[in-house]
Amino acid sequence: MVGVSDGQSSAQAPAAARTPVGRPLLSLALASMMDEVHAHSGAVYLLPRDRPVLEMAVMAGLPRAFAAPWERVGLSAPIPVADAARERKLVWVGGEEEMARRYPRIAVVLPYPFALAAIPVATESAVYGAVFVTWPGGHPPELSDREREHLTAACGRLAVRLERAAEHSIPPHPETDLLASPLVGGMAGTLGAVEAARMVSRLPYGLVSLDLHGRVGFVNAAAAELLNVPVSRLLGTQLWASVPWLNDPVYEDRYRAALMSQHTASFVALRPPGEWLSFRLYPSTTGLSVRITRSRAVSEMNRAAPPSDGTPTRLVTMSQVLDLASALTEAVGVQDVVQLVADEIAPAVGSQALVVLGSRANRLRVLGHRGYRDATVVERFDGMPLTEPTPCTQVLRTGVPAFFASQEELERLYPARLATPDRFAAWAYLPLIAQGRPVGTCVLSYAEPHPFPTEERAVMTSLAGLIAQALERALLYDAKHRLAHGLQEALLPHSLPSLPGIEAAARYVPATQGMDIGGDFYDLVRTEGMAAAVIGDVQGHNVTAAGLMGQVRTAVRAYTAVGQAPEEVMRSTNRLLLDLGADLFASCLYLRLDPAHGRAVMSRAGHPPPLLRRPGGRVRVLDLAGGPLLGIDASAVYPTTEVALAPGSLLVLYTDGLVESPGTDFEEALAGLGRRLTDAGDQPLDELADSLVRQEPHRTDGEERLDDIALLLLRAVG
Repeated sequence: MVGVSDGQSSAQAPAAARTPVGRPLLSLALASMMDEVHAHSGAVYLLPRDRPVLEMAVMAGLPRAFAAPWERVGLSAPIPVADAARERKLVWVGGEEEMARRYPRIAVVLPYPFALAAIPVATESAVYGAVFVTWPGGHPPELSDREREHLTAACGRLAVRLERAAEHSIPPHPETDLLASPLVGGMAGTLGAVEAARMVSRLPYGLVSLDLHGRVGFVNAAAAELLNVPVSRLLGTQLWASVPWLNDPVYEDRYRAALMSQHTASFVALRPPGEWLSFRLYPSTTGLSVRITRSRAVSEMNRAAPPSDGTPTRLVTMSQVLDLASALTEAVGVQDVVQLVADEIAPAVGSQALVVLGSRANRLRVLGHRGYRDATVVERFDGMPLTEPTPCTQVLRTGVPAFFASQEELERLYPARLATPDRFAAWAYLPLIAQGRPVGTCVLSYAEPHPFPTEERAVMTSLAGLIAQALERALLYDAKHRLAHGLQEALLPHSLPSLPGIEAAARYVPATQGMDIGGDFYDLVRTEGMAAAVIGDVQGHNVTAAGLMGQVRTAVRAYTAVGQAPEEVMRSTNRLLLDLGADLFASCLYLRLDPAHGRAVMSRAGHPPPLLRRPGGRVRVLDLAGGPLLGIDASAVYPTTEVALAPGSLLVLYTDGLVESPGTDFEEALAGLGRRLTDAGDQPLDELADSLVRQEPHRTDGEERLDDIALLLLRAVG
């Protein structure tokens, strides 16, 4: 128990600090709070001094299992108590649709009609935790001033008491959750209770009393007979645990829905082999009363109905939600998200078509669609101003979902819809909200009129929250992807110059991991009477590597233009790389081509050796002199090697991504490349280049490419 005492007499102590030692401070404060505002459940969270995590200290009115996913909550978590503590303000959620829109994680687990207020427990100097309280679904959509003032004041008083306890180093001790005790023991000796039991036993239908945990506290003989389970096996157990054919999450969900909403709930269940029973649940803050009767109408209807195909009865099961959430984390681009919604969500909710919309520059953008026979019906919305009076724009602007059960209902509110028939008869417009802002809209279309009951709306809105988070990540990924490719295209040559006596072809293939951008580069430069070629690889696969690659390529061009010899070009580039202070290294191969005299002069800096294919088809690896990687040693020298280049000779320059991968022997890979050049080296250069980068011998189909590939082919012609 938590007690607060500051060592003063009770006459001297401030009123806020007079809770005697040994009394359950948190439980009493919570019970008083709930009683004053007529809430039916609540919890107190405490914030430890040493870590930003809210920990549930005590819960009242419901089993703690209802809030099990949130017993420990990070301050940054998107749930009401965390928001209240972090922002030091009262958070109000007026119903299930608002919960689904603002806090989809909670709505997925508890898709029931209830209202919630979360209040910080804080003084001016410190935050000690937070409290939430809930009301049944019948609570007005707004919190009254009286309720707001009472909750704020009560949490303020609790904060002062916790502050006093902290000043005197009195740690909070565990407290027992506040659940109503069974009434059976308290009334067993009274004449009224005995007569009530007799009356209940004479009723022709079953009656069962459940506590807040779902445990059976009383069951009459009729209920035991209908359930076909003895009374002794039912008492003290959970109904769905003692009756095998009730052991289904659907039925337990009805119990949870009744307790959370405090609304009567009902369901029918099949007692094997063919008897349908009707269950009606009457909730209160102390438990539930369950009435059980035979459901003859359902039994008769099912005798004439075809056998069940085993399809789950719930709209979306919890396992489906978890599978969907897991799959959404793997979606990379926007089209991945659209396809996932088409494959997983649309069938689960019975939809036949969908559109995912976003916005840019205050106009609608169609991000993807499935299921429409005429794509122009959808694509005509692309570019529509957000000011147009359509349900798509309205939902995207406001973040409020819209459901239309029939075409008449939609066209009554949006007459302009008459001009864009899509052959569907019902629609759900779901805002995709991430980080508190709309990032798009998902439109689900139905071939037949489709009512959208409250629970279905809440589930669909919750699913939209999961889609929104994936879509936000996908939009960011696609933007980065476009940026990466734009940068790479800007840094590499758009085309190779036409040179006398030389045919050339080049390819660049990005890695399949990361941003699809790296430091591999190549270039071909026309000089006075000759030509220069360069290929290199700046370490890394990111924007920094790509930016440095652009500087290196520009420097090589500049040093070539002023007439430096190959060894001088390499030395100058090496010094530049060191002066830039980028702490990155680069390999490089530079050569000066003189096709008129049939020769090439090369200089190498830690780069893989080039291959030379002679006109007869013989391939050899050129053993070139060279120096260390660029960017390591300012005094490094880079000697040159002259190679004969007869007409028909083919030089193959490449980066290590073409021949290297984990577990692959470099010499074997290089020999394999030579064999392919021997067999296919007479092909036109563009065909040969495509073949070489497409047939990487060390990489199997579907395997990730860990490194970039740059390839430059140079053929001497007579």
